[in-house]
Amino acid sequence: MHVFVTGGTGQTGPAIVSELVGAGHRVTGLARSDAAAARLSALGATPWPGSLDDLDALAAGAARSDGVVHLAFGGDFSDPQAMTRRDVAAIEALGEPLVGTDRPLVVTSGTLVLPAGRVGVETDPGRPDAVAGLRHAGERACLDLAPRGVRAVVVRLAPTVHGPHDHGFVPMLIATARRTGVSAYVGDGTNRWPAVHRLDAAALYRLALEEAPAGSTWHGVAETDVPFRSIAETIGEKLGVPAEPVDPEDAGDHFGNPFMATVYGADVPASSELTRRTLGWAPHHPTLLEDLRHGDYVTAP
Repeated sequence: MHVFVTGGTGQTGPAIVSELVGAGHRVTGLARSDAAAARLSALGATPWPGSLDDLDALAAGAARSDGVVHLAFGGDFSDPQAMTRRDVAAIEALGEPLVGTDRPLVVTSGTLVLPAGRVGVETDPGRPDAVAGLRHAGERACLDLAPRGVRAVVVRLAPTVHGPHDHGFVPMLIATARRTGVSAYVGDGTNRWPAVHRLDAAALYRLALEEAPAGSTWHGVAETDVPFRSIAETIGEKLGVPAEPVDPEDAGDHFGNPFMATVYGADVPASSELTRRTLGWAPHHPTLLEDLRHGDYVTAP
């Protein structure tokens, strides 16, 4: 299969590109810079010049492919509505050339789009008022393509997709612990996070691309409910600093902004039982706490 990939040089993208190439797929990756093009080439993919704002480039890349994996997401986090509009426009541009072809379009979301306080499952609809509600519109834009003859699929990733060279929420938490001398958790720290290793997530994207039916949603979750206090305590042990609670009212100041405080205090467990049972996905790489103890999180600059 010839697969067009956006975000192939981002947090999870290189692992997914490598997984697809290793499975025998031919990959073309969107590249907005020479450096991105060089990295894609090193992974065995063909660079396709353009960016998320270049809708013509997105449409052209999708039109010449047998399927699309959309990973890229970004913009100005101070303007989440603009980020949402950008993502929806990109999804629509990628999907339109696939209408009536039954070709796959796999779009990325996150389990933080689900309601907090209970274990989220694949059949739960996303909510615009959730922690990551800005991804809700992208989910809908993707799934709305299914009745139009696109094999539209959503993959929701856990809030931490961990592994070497991670630059997501956990490294930000570690940086805060280094800066403040305290590895903090919000309140009593019993709030729960799902987690997945990057290589396990990559295998899920390949399965979704190859096998998932139109209109389906899947969860990239290897661990359902890691207590956040355990994450903070493990970081504290590795850094040699105490793990201590921070009052919810003070969490915004401690972590740098209210959004990060909300993320770190969120109780957002999620299941992948349906994903595993239906697609045969079997995550087996190190857990989040294993990665924190033995990976590059503390040794990396």
